[in-house]
Amino acid sequence: MAKKKAGKKPAGGPKAFIAKAPIRRLMKAEGAGLVAEEAVKILIDELVKHGAAVTKGAVQLVKQDKRKRVTAADISQAARK
Repeated sequence: MAKKKAGKKPAGGPKAFIAKAPIRRLMKAEGAGLVAEEAVKILIDELVKHGAAVTKGAVQLVKQDKRKRVTAADISQAARK
């Protein structure tokens, strides 16, 4: 069994898929001078939700076409909806 580090919580909830540092850099690159930790966490949560929704839409397209592979075109089409 793996030990958990005390006091450290994943950024995006129980399943953190996106690291905090690149999101903080993105926010600063877009003009944010100082970025609160909570702001980074909320943006990560929103990105994960949006990514999950787009992926679900892409998987529906793949199933309709009776394929197995999700392509860039599937993601682009699902993101437009």
